[in-house]
Amino acid sequence: FALTPHTPITAGSPELVPLVALFTTEVRGESNLPHLFSAGGAASGAVRVTFGSEGLDVVRAVAGVRADGVEVDERYGVEVGADGIRVWGATAEGVYRGLTTLRQLIAVHGSSIPCQRIVDGPRFAWRGLSFDVVRTFHSPETVRRVIDMCALYKLNVLHLHLTDDQGWRFEVHSRPELVKFGSLGAMADRPGGHYTPLELAELNRYAEERFVTLVPEIDFPGHTGAVSKAFPELTTALPGIPLPNGGHLEFHSLDPNDPEVWTFVEDVVDAVIPQFPRSAYLHIGGDEAWGMSDDAHAAFVRRAAELVRDKGKRIVGWQEIARAEVDPADLTQYWLDVQDIDAISERPEVPEFLIEHLAKAKHDVPKALARGSKLLVSATTYLYFDRPHAAPSADPAQEETRARVGLRAYPPATIQDGITWDPVTNTPGVTSDDQLAGIEAAVWCETVTSRDDLEFLLLPRLHGAAEKAWSHITP
Repeated sequence: FALTPHTPITAGSPELVPLVALFTTEVRGESNLPHLFSAGGAASGAVRVTFGSEGLDVVRAVAGVRADGVEVDERYGVEVGADGIRVWGATAEGVYRGLTTLRQLIAVHGSSIPCQRIVDGPRFAWRGLSFDVVRTFHSPETVRRVIDMCALYKLNVLHLHLTDDQGWRFEVHSRPELVKFGSLGAMADRPGGHYTPLELAELNRYAEERFVTLVPEIDFPGHTGAVSKAFPELTTALPGIPLPNGGHLEFHSLDPNDPEVWTFVEDVVDAVIPQFPRSAYLHIGGDEAWGMSDDAHAAFVRRAAELVRDKGKRIVGWQEIARAEVDPADLTQYWLDVQDIDAISERPEVPEFLIEHLAKAKHDVPKALARGSKLLVSATTYLYFDRPHAAPSADPAQEETRARVGLRAYPPATIQDGITWDPVTNTPGVTSDDQLAGIEAAVWCETVTSRDDLEFLLLPRLHGAAEKAWSHITP
């Protein structure tokens, strides 16, 4: 079918008009066809966008849970014939996925789309990217760019890592010190910053238009260096790592036995929940509480999880929360892959406390599965995009970036590494899609200094993660 500037594109329902308008704007903006499509209602020779479910029953049922807590049918159909194109789905979100596929077809074929029929739907309900906006503060414009990438590859979650040792990125009205002092920093000498409530509201609206849910993460009881800058009395400084200059890197954690800590935690939770209204989940972190006893860590995680549940939100946390024997309905985010645990533990320079932590990590996934918790798969080997690129580039500028960007703690990864794996067969103890909540890639920004650096790590790796989250095809 040949698309022209005179090809009408029609919405079969008022609810679909905004989706058609967004699709038209995106296609015109990213192709060499800036005048493609016209308004109109022609029955033939048109792109018709409608509600419908015919033919979609052949698509496998989706597994996992959604970050917005709502069951939505994302299946869709696209049919290209000599006399026009039809895109349909049972829901607006399904139609949007179909329009996204048509957008991808136009990117490949231009204005001449081969005749074909596609019926499709996702493998997993949670398809996400975890985005570190602490080690490098990323502007709202950059966050919108990342939302655009997620939408293009049919990812439906952007998990924002909002707090860590280096910074605090959102406002707590009752605790202005958090942004006055805690938001100043970032990794190295990069400027800090934070998102205002108005900026977060706009980001949520932008994401919702593209059927992406923003999930906030408040990382505690460890990773609380930014809290210590604002409220030093709330954190405990624990023995850390000796530095080459003779100094010492301290670890900070929140004490579960301090009543003032729980007043603080409740203030933070009360502030963050309304700023992310579409998310059914609050990510409570729970990882790498260096120097904290196992009992203290477990006590903190259990009480924090109970507090969040009492506020009406569900829980997701990094895999270490499994050590606290949290509720089976809570999601456990599996990140420490056995291959990386072994590779890192064998290095002579790795400190003893980290080796001990990695040894415990091998038991996290079995504990979570034994309690019936679903796993959110973010395995470092396949889904951590802050790994250095392994393949050299013929472009000297890219080669310079490759040498600079990416955490050297991880072995370099090829693009193929992110494709030739399966979330079931490569996750220890998992035998079925039904044991998984979904898939979430992660990009940590210790080495990222700009949007160009960020996109260098994300692309084209994000394509592979999205394919694993969406497609039922296994290697």
